[in-house]
Amino acid sequence: MLFHQTSHIAYTLTGDILLTIIGFFVLFLLGVPVWISLGVTAYFLLFFSEVIPIVLIGESMFAGLDAFPLIAVPLFILTGDAMVRTGLSGRLLDIAEACMGWVKSGFGTSTVLGCGFFSCITGSDAAGAAAMGRIAQDRLVQKGYPPAYAAALIASGSCTGILIPPSIGYIIIGLVMGISVSTLFTAAILPGIVVLLSIMLANIFVNRFTNFENSSEKFDIKILYRALYNGKYAVAVPFLILGGIYSGVFTPTEAAGVAVVFIISIGLIQKSISFNDIPNMLLSSVKVNGIIVPIIALSLPVAQALSLIQIPQQIVANLTEISSDPIFLIAVMLGVFVIAGAFMEAAPNIVILGPLLLPLALEVGMDEIHFCIFMLTTLGLGFITPPLGINLFVLSAITGIPSTSISKYAVPFMVCMLIAAIVIVSFPWLSLVFIS
Repeated sequence: MLFHQTSHIAYTLTGDILLTIIGFFVLFLLGVPVWISLGVTAYFLLFFSEVIPIVLIGESMFAGLDAFPLIAVPLFILTGDAMVRTGLSGRLLDIAEACMGWVKSGFGTSTVLGCGFFSCITGSDAAGAAAMGRIAQDRLVQKGYPPAYAAALIASGSCTGILIPPSIGYIIIGLVMGISVSTLFTAAILPGIVVLLSIMLANIFVNRFTNFENSSEKFDIKILYRALYNGKYAVAVPFLILGGIYSGVFTPTEAAGVAVVFIISIGLIQKSISFNDIPNMLLSSVKVNGIIVPIIALSLPVAQALSLIQIPQQIVANLTEISSDPIFLIAVMLGVFVIAGAFMEAAPNIVILGPLLLPLALEVGMDEIHFCIFMLTTLGLGFITPPLGINLFVLSAITGIPSTSISKYAVPFMVCMLIAAIVIVSFPWLSLVFIS
């Protein structure tokens, strides 16, 4: 009986199951929405494998959504939208400029810092890139940066949105992997800083040879004080979120709710928004959440089916037959994540690739938390990898600059982020030091 079951699995893997998996990628390349592609894939995987009755798909989907941390996703999206509408996101950039604008290439560095601040609050690289593109593009050009380079800088700085807590990516990957979201937030602190510094250094390096920006402004404590005073509520938001989470006062979900109430209250008091703006903010959050939630719901039956028919184990076995060298296997994972990040946003990549490649990571001795950090770092790298990086197209759409022109200037940032990713995967303590 055992031999029969094993033979059946081998057949389905090379026959109907293989065609179903190929079909998923065909649907994606044809432009079919990811959640529809996942739903079709889930149905046929269960139909051909019979590992789970098809009638249980609905139950499995709702089980995937029955998680309190998932409530934080629409709330953080709403937080980012409220930051833009109230003008607080611009205040963050003013503070960053007051801190760093006095050094050569200072405003470019300030922009990266501002992108990091804002993108981590929104939890979405694309959303952060879109917002900061509108806020900082013209100011960078005025400082002497070519428009295409300014767009590449913003696109790269916004990549930190997936890496720096409270990133939505960590909430999703925590749900998919069964890991505490607060633990992931803590583990991501140092890796997020490493990536942020790598992008800043890339801008400084480029400016040494191009002299795009040569700021002659001097540091002025009065300017910094004025920026901090005017932007006090903007600064309070990340401190409120992260301070509440790390102190144990809030869960990530509760922190997101508190942040939304705080920002909207400030906007109403300062009259930067009105009650009439709130429905539009809610609608914006619903639209984005309506894309993410079906993907998460349908990922569970797909992951269950793939696990039961041993697809992840097959991937590990096939790759280790080629080479058991951990460097080779990590390089394979890095390549997969970068390519996937160039094509899709973080959420579908996490729910599809996380369960598939986690066994491979464990095979090379990688801690599961370290794997999560490595995965999100390399996905972020994919967002600016020419010529298909998502953030490059977002900035192209906002600025009207051809994506090919932006791609040329994105190369130094891509190289520095790649180095940062290699550093993060080579030194696990960067991810584990605060949770051990």
